[in-house]
Amino acid sequence: MPVDWFVAMGGGCAGAAVDSVLFPLDTIKTRLQSKQGFKAAGGFRGIYSGIGPVIVGSAPNAALFFVTYESFKALLEPYCNERCRPLAHMSAACLGEVVSCGIRVPVEVIKQRAQTSQSLTSLLILRNVIAQEGFRGLYRGYYATIQREIPFSVIQFPLWEAQKRLCAKFQGSPVTGFQSGLFGAVAGSFSAAITTPLDVAKTRIMLAPKDSLEAKGHMPTVVRLVYREAGMSGLFAGVVPRVCWIGIGGFVYFGVYDFVRSIQHTMQDGGGGGGG
Repeated sequence: MPVDWFVAMGGGCAGAAVDSVLFPLDTIKTRLQSKQGFKAAGGFRGIYSGIGPVIVGSAPNAALFFVTYESFKALLEPYCNERCRPLAHMSAACLGEVVSCGIRVPVEVIKQRAQTSQSLTSLLILRNVIAQEGFRGLYRGYYATIQREIPFSVIQFPLWEAQKRLCAKFQGSPVTGFQSGLFGAVAGSFSAAITTPLDVAKTRIMLAPKDSLEAKGHMPTVVRLVYREAGMSGLFAGVVPRVCWIGIGGFVYFGVYDFVRSIQHTMQDGGGGGGG
């Protein structure tokens, strides 16, 4: 199946816009979730620490996700009726997450360590990870990230698609980019709140010292450790900045993405469906 470059561009633009503009909220969330605590991890100082790898990785990560998502969704939807269509969206989102995590996880490892270290640059962290743990160290937390992202996407994408479908049916025309963004904010905020314990565990795994129990990357074990250490408040550490970040981000992310998609449809309609 050929790559849809408009999908790639829409996803890449949306991802880069969200990750750059809302980076301070992500830093605050990471520091609240770190084992050392918010103040020791840097408090409100240096809230742009770690933005370098995000600038490099966010656009290709988001583009890869949406190309996979849209391609697989287009493959499945012809075989689905209205009732089973959410399953197609869930499956496409899950595959998109698995593929895009090949870029996302190394970015997350370097970014989160930079966010919780006031003395190390992203480049120095990259060198240290490779020197101490090898290339595999950049993928510490890969399975934990998948375990967080799949439940998140299984909730978010069918909810986003369902809202768009109902709105389009009600108003008798396709949703606008603004409407898509609003629905993305609702879907993202809800999904973010529910999956916060998984996000906390993923953060602990990525930040843990090399030979610690958390560094082994076993999600259920880390969830139990966090619960024993700080109870339910520990499992939901950073939930407010996470919901704000993903809620606002969902508005920008899905709004920009569908806006670019609408440009594609306009060009195709105007040019008789031609395109690369």
